[in-house]
Amino acid sequence: MFDKILIANRGEIACRIARTARRMGIGTVAVYSEADARALHVESCDEAYLIGPPAARDSYLRIDRILDVARRSGAKAVHPGYGFLSENEDFARACAEAGVVFIGPPPEAIHAMGSKSNAKAIMEKAGVPLVPGYHGDSQDPARLAVEADRIGYPVLIKASAGGGGKGMRIVREPAELAAAIASAKREAASSFGDDHLLIEKYLLRPRHVELQVFADTHGNCVHLFERDCSVQRRHQKVLEEAPAPGMTVQRRRQMGSAAVAAARAVGYVGAGTVEFILDSEGEFYFMEMNTRLQVEHPVTEMITGLDLVEWQLRIAGGEPLPLAQEQLAIHGHAIEARVYAEDPARGFLPAIGRLEHLQEPATSGHVRVDTGVREGDEIGVHYDPMIAKLICWDTDRDSALRRLRQALADYQVAGLATNLQFLSAVVSHRAFALAHREPGLLDTGLIERYQAELLPAQEPVDDEVLAIAALDQCLRVVQAAQQRASHSTDPGSPWHGAGGWRLNQDNHHVIGFVDAGTAVQVTAHYRPNGYVLDLPGGSRSVSGEVDADGAIAVEIDGARMLAQVVRRGTELTVFARGRSHRLELAVTDAAHEAGDEGSLVSPMPGAVIDVLVKVGDAVVKGAPLMLIEAMKMEHTIAAPADGVVKEVFFAKGDQVREGVELLAFEGR
Repeated sequence: MFDKILIANRGEIACRIARTARRMGIGTVAVYSEADARALHVESCDEAYLIGPPAARDSYLRIDRILDVARRSGAKAVHPGYGFLSENEDFARACAEAGVVFIGPPPEAIHAMGSKSNAKAIMEKAGVPLVPGYHGDSQDPARLAVEADRIGYPVLIKASAGGGGKGMRIVREPAELAAAIASAKREAASSFGDDHLLIEKYLLRPRHVELQVFADTHGNCVHLFERDCSVQRRHQKVLEEAPAPGMTVQRRRQMGSAAVAAARAVGYVGAGTVEFILDSEGEFYFMEMNTRLQVEHPVTEMITGLDLVEWQLRIAGGEPLPLAQEQLAIHGHAIEARVYAEDPARGFLPAIGRLEHLQEPATSGHVRVDTGVREGDEIGVHYDPMIAKLICWDTDRDSALRRLRQALADYQVAGLATNLQFLSAVVSHRAFALAHREPGLLDTGLIERYQAELLPAQEPVDDEVLAIAALDQCLRVVQAAQQRASHSTDPGSPWHGAGGWRLNQDNHHVIGFVDAGTAVQVTAHYRPNGYVLDLPGGSRSVSGEVDADGAIAVEIDGARMLAQVVRRGTELTVFARGRSHRLELAVTDAAHEAGDEGSLVSPMPGAVIDVLVKVGDAVVKGAPLMLIEAMKMEHTIAAPADGVVKEVFFAKGDQVREGVELLAFEGR
């Protein structure tokens, strides 16, 4: 076994490989780009080396730099993870030439399966079922049109060297073919440097089922059962599960035998995935083979109790497969949801930004989170915007689904858009939830077919969410008052009280919010045991307190619940009942008017870079009082009205929290 390996990847897969290596007593070497200098995978490894600028082509795709790190670090093997160089035959050959073990299949196997057309020709000879189609070399549009007519519409055009839905087009009638070919060729050339296309019969309502295979250098090959990856958007997987819903013992045996035959046909070694497409009658056909570890491998680990990365390392080290086929068995059911920084309402466009708040569900033997990010990390433009993989297991599919729904409800992310609520909608939808009882409900068109239900139009936030946001504002005033008193030489000053908000007026305050561009007001009336809130739907009694983890124990008209409000400047994210809601706090009400009532608060956590006034100074409305630096930006705290500075609670250089009282101010 290797003493040290280099992980030629980043993010969650690099962290995941490092965990297994550490457990096995194997040293780990990370590589990183300038954008990843403080990334979690860098901290997860024993050593780390900078290999270039942020762009992948200048760092994670630089074979020469990665092998130079292997030489400098003394790593004897390289694990490529998935993506980047994982299916690059030139990289596998370069590793061998450098005397470094490539933890993956031989270059010849990668080459054989790298071309979809070539792979299908090999599979045909091996007796693996194929979808009717054309996989020849001729790319003349006239020849492709003849082949499409022979196959019969609708047809699927696919980039021979492609993956991830790139260079793929569905053509439903002959008049659409020429434009689809031209478009697919352009995209294939741009994505893979190869515009070669193949044409296949497009199966209506197909399912995508893949088999995990493993082979060693001793002639052994097994399959570790199937995964269903039918829930997709834009030909990219959203949910994966094992075993496949509705799979019979006979069909599993047939598909397993075909997958093993496919691996043997190319002299495979290591972990691979043979992907099949199933028609509505349950017949299966070979699609392609991925010559690497798959993103969705954790569901296979959960139902077999095996560590697939450990198997990869042992096989690469020359050991035989740990188990024979008859020793492998399925235990329970597992489902994986890919948590992405993306906006489903905008066509799943990737989102970039800072993870201002990140709270993962509690992990256990039933719930697993594979991630490569932490709270405060940036999701940038250079790499895949995956936040994590959430995997849930239980003894049966219903129980696993129940755990997944709860785990998604417990997952909190603020600072950028995510697909969390979309995932919750999918796993709760009847077509997915009942697929094991009615397999005909599940196919690759599920999301498109039920898009209106899965992506409903945004509705205004309800009174409960507004009540939680308003309560959070009230509790912050109490906290600010307590902190103000702790800094004061006169703790008994009326400026430190939280019971009444306005000087010489009724003890109420109007809190302004903006919900998707619409202004909403909530009037909060102070009561000894809480507040009465005037909401759009009527008045409600609200009380609550913040626990040590920042969650709010809320009581609304006698009903209790847990919620959380995360602030970034004036932006609020309210987490309640498994959903998140965004609001803007109206600055004039929440911050500036506060000065008229005796206080001014910090809009964000930061540092005091200057105090421009002293106690007793008379100032006019708009006059600068204090400068705060936060998020690398300078913020001016200005007088909201003509008045007098009553107290200054912080000095230049002090660190301040968001919402903390900065000055006491008396308006005229």
